[in-house]
Amino acid sequence: MSSPDPLLALRARFPILQRANYLISNSLGAMPAAARESVAQFLDMWDRRGVRAWGEGWWVLQEQVATTLEGILGVPLRTVSMHQNVAVANEMILSCFDFASKRNKIVYCELNFPSDQYAYEAQVRRGARLVRVPGDKDGIATDLDRLLAAIDDETLLVAVDHVHFRSSFIQDLPAIVRRAREVGAFVIADVFHSGGTMPLDLHRWGVHAAVGGALKYMCGGAGNCFLYVDPEARRSLTPMFTGWAAHKQPFLFSNQGQDYREDGGKFFTGTPNVPALYAGKEGIAIVAEAGLANIRRRSQQLTQLLVECAEKAGLGIRSPRQAQQRGGHVALDVPHGYEVCQALAAEDIVVDFRPEAGLRVAPHFYNTEDEVRSCVARVRAILDDKSFERFQKQERKPG
Repeated sequence: MSSPDPLLALRARFPILQRANYLISNSLGAMPAAARESVAQFLDMWDRRGVRAWGEGWWVLQEQVATTLEGILGVPLRTVSMHQNVAVANEMILSCFDFASKRNKIVYCELNFPSDQYAYEAQVRRGARLVRVPGDKDGIATDLDRLLAAIDDETLLVAVDHVHFRSSFIQDLPAIVRRAREVGAFVIADVFHSGGTMPLDLHRWGVHAAVGGALKYMCGGAGNCFLYVDPEARRSLTPMFTGWAAHKQPFLFSNQGQDYREDGGKFFTGTPNVPALYAGKEGIAIVAEAGLANIRRRSQQLTQLLVECAEKAGLGIRSPRQAQQRGGHVALDVPHGYEVCQALAAEDIVVDFRPEAGLRVAPHFYNTEDEVRSCVARVRAILDDKSFERFQKQERKPG
């Protein structure tokens, strides 16, 4: 009999795992118990110290959280800025570019997260030309050669998701960066679905900028998103989207114009989201403690088991079969996917449903093999006994 995986020693730190089969860390990571204590510390400081709390830890907290993230992302110190969400991070980096010249193309993928696409497409009003690379006919992958061929000497930006949010397909980010650098294009990578579940080495790979967040596999909750900008690239970038926190001396409250910081804080905006930082820092720290190589090993074991169980149960799969091509979740293509998802939730088996993907099931380092097997067995049973039918007239809700 094999011994339990060492990472399961961290399982007890996440209370929801005692109440539910929680297999949805690609959407919202489980909350560590320490997050509640951390938020209480924020409230206690606000109560006891009032405005003095800014000088006693609040103001520097975003840089402290960013430092932990920099280790997870594989980037130098003081290159990450914290933001409310990825939409803000995207707008920040996009504001650095002028689309008035011949080099004004944005190359991006049809299978990118839609919110990112909305941001790129809005740049048409500033003169950008769009090149949207279609996905394969099965909607699982983007052909690498097709994507590389779209990147030419008129390309200004290449905007790609490291891992496709529907299928969990991993794009060859180093190869994309190499091609972009050959023609002088700038790469913006969305690492929301890879950060926290697989090792990243963004600086060594040559990625110019990356957006993402701690909401998912980093168990950091809402409001802890980030922008990484390569320190060499940063020197030539000036964001039009800015705020007082990006000033070298913000507490001078100067009316002599913006004087940008020279580190990652150049991309700060205004007052930092202190409650979110307190809530999120504990989960991010646990992921760093667990180690990304260890998490990736465990993730591949669990998702491979998930694929094998799904195949035996006769369930469709809309994710790569090969573990090295797959991120942290598996998309199960089942009929009546939304209703099956609701039936599972009623039994405290927590996954999610996305159109054109199906059920997304994301075992993380704190999940067990039995939880994976149980989830697949219940999907099969719900389809067979048609117990999903009671949810067919239910209004669809977020999740």
